[in-house]
Amino acid sequence: MNSSAHSSTASAAQPLAAATPAVSSVSPTSGSTAGGTTVTITGTGFTGATAVRFGATQAPSFTVISDTQITATTPLGTGTVQVTVTTPSGTSNQFVTYTYVTTPAPALSSVNPASGPAAGGTTVTLTGTGFTGATAVRFGATSASFVVNSATQITATAPAGSGTVQVTVTGPGGTSNGLPFTYTTVPVP
Repeated sequence: MNSSAHSSTASAAQPLAAATPAVSSVSPTSGSTAGGTTVTITGTGFTGATAVRFGATQAPSFTVISDTQITATTPLGTGTVQVTVTTPSGTSNQFVTYTYVTTPAPALSSVNPASGPAAGGTTVTLTGTGFTGATAVRFGATSASFVVNSATQITATAPAGSGTVQVTVTGPGGTSNGLPFTYTTVPVP
C-alpha cells in the first residue's frame, strides 16, 4: 500500500511540473508582413520554451521572460496565423491569432528648408505620409537624429555634409522616395 500511495503522489506532482504550455494573449495582435514586430505572448507553462511559431513559421528570436510571458520577434508572414509556444512538454493549442498587415513605405512630399550649412545642425521639417514607426532618416548615406511628430511629420537635424543629397525616411514598410537637400558654404567675409 505504501508504494501505491507513493506512486499516486508522484504521478499527481509530475503533470504540474510538466504542463503543456497555454497561450492566452498576444500584444500587439497585428504587424507588418515584413516581420520584425516585437510581440509579448502571455500564458502559462513557458519555462524551457524551445520554439515560438507564427503559423508554421518559427520566430527568428524570442526571450522567455517568465513562466507566463515571452517576447518574440515576428517572422515574415501573411494573413491571420495561430501563435504557438513549444516546450519539452508539448505545444500550446489555444487559438490565439496574430494578423499580418501590409504597411506601406513612407512617402516624402517636402523637405523644409531644402538647404543648410555644410557643418550640419539645421532643423529640417519633413512632410509626407507613413512616418509612424520610422526607424531612420538619412541625408544621403548619413543617418540623422530625428523625432516623429505624427504620421505625416518628422523633425530632423541635418548632419554635416556637402553638395546635394537625397533625404529619405525608412519605416516598417520600407524606404521612402528621396527629396533633395543642398549643403551650402558660407562665404568668408
